[in-house]
Amino acid sequence: MAALANLRDDELLRLLTAGDEQAFATLYERRQGAVYRFALQMSGSPAVAEEVTQEVFMILLREAKTYDPRRGPLASYLYGMARRLVWRHLERNRPHLPLVTGEAEAEDRALPEQLISRSETQSDLERDEVIHAVRRAILALPSGYREAVVLCEFHELSYAEAAQVLGCAVGTVRSRLHRARALLAERLGARNSSSAGCPA
Repeated sequence: MAALANLRDDELLRLLTAGDEQAFATLYERRQGAVYRFALQMSGSPAVAEEVTQEVFMILLREAKTYDPRRGPLASYLYGMARRLVWRHLERNRPHLPLVTGEAEAEDRALPEQLISRSETQSDLERDEVIHAVRRAILALPSGYREAVVLCEFHELSYAEAAQVLGCAVGTVRSRLHRARALLAERLGARNSSSAGCPA
């Protein structure tokens, strides 16, 4: 198993297509966390994230032979599958999903610092409120903007990698991310203004 851990994704996938179960276990261990976090950050629902993650790896197990490494890294392929499955779940179950859950709030600890303005005097409670507001603002973004933020800010994909996942041009990712940041700043600025106007 230790030897498998040193192999690249495409090498593990080759072994998987030849029937090596340990290769699948190694791939799952390596990529499952990122797929789960992506699905959770996109949906705000641990139940959806778990289901999507399971589906992604079941599809990979069944259809490993369809993956073409010339089209991009396996991680991008998995994000692309997760993206489609998340949107399918959200379309089917939108009225029944909570906007933010306790587990999603725990994930907020990993919000990129550039999305959270913080002063030295800010208490943990204030920071938690800001994080919660950022989480809600991200979940309220239009889908294309939300995808760009989650992939580029949370998962630190390059514009080119995000474009590959989303099936669009690099310039489209750049403009969506720019617009998403502007919307987040606007919404969070309005929140700060309204909370600043409240009596202490």
